[in-house]
Amino acid sequence: MIWRFGNHSFDLSSRALVMGIVNATPDSFSDGGFYNDPEKACARGLKLLDEGADLLDIGGESTRPGAIPVSEEEELRRVIPVVTALRARTAALISIDTSKASVASAALAAGADIINDITALRGDPLMGGLAARSGAGLILMHMEGDPVTMQLHPSYPEDDAVAAVAKFLSERRAVALGCGVDAAAIILDPGIGFGKTAAHNFALLGGVPRLVALGSPVLIGHSRKSFLGGVSGSEDPVDRFWPGVAVTSLVCHLGARILRVHEAASHREALRMTEAILAA
Repeated sequence: MIWRFGNHSFDLSSRALVMGIVNATPDSFSDGGFYNDPEKACARGLKLLDEGADLLDIGGESTRPGAIPVSEEEELRRVIPVVTALRARTAALISIDTSKASVASAALAAGADIINDITALRGDPLMGGLAARSGAGLILMHMEGDPVTMQLHPSYPEDDAVAAVAKFLSERRAVALGCGVDAAAIILDPGIGFGKTAAHNFALLGGVPRLVALGSPVLIGHSRKSFLGGVSGSEDPVDRFWPGVAVTSLVCHLGARILRVHEAASHREALRMTEAILAA
């Protein structure tokens, strides 16, 4: 299970990666406004790396349920100073979380290595060509609807979210390949919480082996999301931390290889312990 793009190559067969979240936004669901100053966002990213994150995901547009899209100009204003500042201080991998090719292009020019597109190349017809030409890593995510509407009435044919998401990701992977993206550069993300009920999310977590079978490494982004609160009994995103760590260990066992999280150290420890048990 190799993830290869640009000058980077990772053997994910037995070791998963921690992707640290840096939200340079005023309205993200769990930490909106905490890091929307470039220096604060940069400091947050460096702290995550120090705690053990393998790569960082920088986003300038909230995709929480009900979030209103922001303009290209505003998104650029939020993320490019952060990418530039981080690249000046670390050689760690940087992902740009955007569905706009212009933002992705500017971020790559500023030093980013990976495009994380929650629309899986549906949001901007130029994104696939950009990913191919740049040689960047490419993350393709499933989302039912869009952030404004996705949680209103999420449903799937025959109530089989895993089959529907697997079909979608397989099709979008084929589109990326058709654009010239290297198959080894692609990561697939089932989009936990993006147009899913709690039951759908749990089914997708248990269905990770069916997603891994599509042929690309799988990313899971579950950190602090509301479905965890149904188990923990808390509405506070911070209190969803330990349920999230449990999910990290489980999905690693099932084959997920990138975990997108708000805290790095404990998730990294959970991964290393799970991997040690699996290797015994």
